[in-house]
Amino acid sequence: MAVDLFPGFAERQVPTARGDVFARVGGTGPAVLLLHGYPQDHRMWRGVAPALAEACTVVVADLPGYGGSFRPTPAPDHRPHGKRALALDLVEAMRGLGHERFVVAGHDRGGRVAYRMALDHPDRVLAAAALDVVPTGEVWSRADAAMALAYWHWGFLAQPAPLPERLIAADPDAFFDHHVRRLGLGADPERYPPPLVAAYRQILDDAGVVEAICEDYRAGATVDRDDDDADHGQRRIACPLLVLWSATGALPRFYGDVLGVWRPWADDVRGWGVHASHFLVEDDPEQVLHALADLVAGLPRHDPLTNEETRTP
Repeated sequence: MAVDLFPGFAERQVPTARGDVFARVGGTGPAVLLLHGYPQDHRMWRGVAPALAEACTVVVADLPGYGGSFRPTPAPDHRPHGKRALALDLVEAMRGLGHERFVVAGHDRGGRVAYRMALDHPDRVLAAAALDVVPTGEVWSRADAAMALAYWHWGFLAQPAPLPERLIAADPDAFFDHHVRRLGLGADPERYPPPLVAAYRQILDDAGVVEAICEDYRAGATVDRDDDDADHGQRRIACPLLVLWSATGALPRFYGDVLGVWRPWADDVRGWGVHASHFLVEDDPEQVLHALADLVAGLPRHDPLTNEETRTP
């Protein structure tokens, strides 16, 4: 797209042990990592990142497998695309950018990476935000007919290769129009300029990204679920956790009390339903921005003069 969606941000290719992670970096202050969902890339944060960078150092990254980031090599156990592996990649990328501790916020698949990162790397994550998701293990353990019909893509994309890849490649327009757009993407032309919607559609023309998407969901149905089940009741997210969800979307229909699903997973969880589609970051960037800014503002600050931590009022 010709328009600069992230004015003042620098493009970076950040080396990690498994490959380079593409990111845009801007601003100064506490570090915040923003992660996108499926089937998008870092551009979904265009309405939040520049304003957040007025008070924070903002890193907007492409998940491994997507956009300009490296493509993990698939494996029979799907571990290379598991959220544990992706979380480690992004922790390494943040360290490479000079951020040992940071806030992470993710939407959709990025939200699953964010909460897994908070569980696996509590010494790195100061606070986390998971947008329009509940833990993967909870999704599978509570799955019923309503979930199977409304979120049919969970089972479809998790089918053994190359079935979903070949079916998507046969008619990517149909998949995008009758699945992605029906979730709400592009509903408001003012929020979704046509060139951006076209760019999201073109993601499905990249066979490598489609393979990564399917492997992401195969991991979700196997290793991600196993990791969540192993942690459930054993480990909790110790840092503050912000949860936002579509008030008219699938989560309240499936689970009723969304925060109630999250409370066994985190010591400090807060959040609310946003009157937007699943793509709530793009539908209502102002509300998401204020929520993330409040999350960062509430964190302790280290005072180098007293060597003590203080909390912003």
